[in-house]
Amino acid sequence: MEDREEYVRYRQDRAVLAAVGAHLESQIGQISVRLPRPVAESAVAAWDREELGRLGEETREEYELRDDAAELAFIGLAITSRGVWDAEEVVVDLDVARIAAALRAAR
Repeated sequence: MEDREEYVRYRQDRAVLAAVGAHLESQIGQISVRLPRPVAESAVAAWDREELGRLGEETREEYELRDDAAELAFIGLAITSRGVWDAEEVVVDLDVARIAAALRAAR
């Protein structure tokens, strides 16, 4: 099957987007953020959760859901390892990729 012209351009655009990311990665590593306690505790619970079942073949939607769950668990790991609890919030330095994943999920 031959690629449609739009998708060839989209692949080129993705390559440029990746180049932008490569330049930004060295400039931006982690950002200090504040999260409310209930959200932070849920992220920590996602990190602590045991996933025992084997996954079979996934649809794209199922893969994306699992990927988002993994991003939440990585935020939980960051909170567990370096978060500073302050009353009803936690302050934690998060990797920009984790922040971007959370922002995408909020859309």
